[in-house]
Amino acid sequence: MPAVVHVDARVDLAHRLLLRSVADPDHAAAERLVRLLGGATGPAVGGSGRDRRLVERARAALHDGAPEAAGLLPLARALGVSPYRLSREFQARVGVPLTRYRNRLRVGRLLDRLEEGAESLAGLAVELGFADQAHLTRTVRAQLGHTPGGLRRLLG
Repeated sequence: MPAVVHVDARVDLAHRLLLRSVADPDHAAAERLVRLLGGATGPAVGGSGRDRRLVERARAALHDGAPEAAGLLPLARALGVSPYRLSREFQARVGVPLTRYRNRLRVGRLLDRLEEGAESLAGLAVELGFADQAHLTRTVRAQLGHTPGGLRRLLG
């Protein structure tokens, strides 16, 4: 498995804004800068191949937006392990808790949709699996320091 690198939402937003401002058609300078800046945590070392495969399967479910990936309990049940084991192995291998990782993916999808011109924040909240627009706003503000409306203006 290639190294797992978790990039937080602030680095993702900085990367998106940098790509907009740099006259670099291949985005090579921006990509080098993001790698240089870091903002990422690497994977843990050690552990069994079975643990690694468990985390790979969990990450795949999260990235694919599988229904069982909506929460720790249903995801653990779908993967045939205890929630404690999944939570512990995920954080050890990825460097962040599973919930933070899932929210990071959802915030990344929000940024994509805002760049595409999506209008309804309430609709985006439902589409991205948040309980409501307020939940979306709290999560985005915690990860990026901006509200979704502020991000829309920033990315527009």
